[in-house]
Amino acid sequence: MDNVVAALAAQQDDLSALVAPLDETGWQAASRCEGWTVADVVLHLAQTDEMAIASVQDRFAEAVAALIRGLGPAASVDEGAALMVDRERGEPGPVVFDRWQASADTLRRELEACEPGRRVAWVAGELSARTLATTRLAETWIHTGDVAFAFGREPAADDRLWHIARLAWRTLPYAFARARRELSGPVAFELAAPNGDTWHFMPEADPLTTVEGSAVELCTVAGQRANADDTELHGTGPDAAAVLEHVRTFA
Repeated sequence: MDNVVAALAAQQDDLSALVAPLDETGWQAASRCEGWTVADVVLHLAQTDEMAIASVQDRFAEAVAALIRGLGPAASVDEGAALMVDRERGEPGPVVFDRWQASADTLRRELEACEPGRRVAWVAGELSARTLATTRLAETWIHTGDVAFAFGREPAADDRLWHIARLAWRTLPYAFARARRELSGPVAFELAAPNGDTWHFMPEADPLTTVEGSAVELCTVAGQRANADDTELHGTGPDAAAVLEHVRTFA
């Protein structure tokens, strides 16, 4: 748990360093998320961090109800997130930053005090506190990239991506179920790490499908920010194409 929370803290620090110096023009710059400014992306992170805090504090249902009250039905998680941002956008950038920073700090403290295997509520159903921490790392990393895009920059890629790649690998059954597909059998990932090492994610049984390539590209595809066909990721086995199509790191 400590390693995941440390990685989350490092990612939060990266985002903070990127947005803290911005003037209002910078806060209103177009992010990589279509229709969202930099301020909108950081607001979304604040909202979802607040949901994660509520999850660890056993008040997830109440927190979600408060965030969506009066918004009407949403056809998907993404649509619900967009509606939440629509309702609360408009605050000056520094106000949005302070809200996100407070939520980020509180979330880390709550996670540090939590048993890694404790089951907590989340959008996709119950998961372990460790997995919740990893999903927050994954979302913070991908949204750091969304913000960096506005200024022609790239998010840092280092060993913290190991946690995100592992999340993408371990949640393949969820990703396939969400797509109403079934895996033919076990899947392995063989990924080139940013430092040149190879990360091996191996199932207990012999894999029928193996996906290979850049860990950065895999995490970007899993974060729904790139199409696998536009990367050098490749695979062998019966589920290779489907894995690259459906892999994800968020609900």
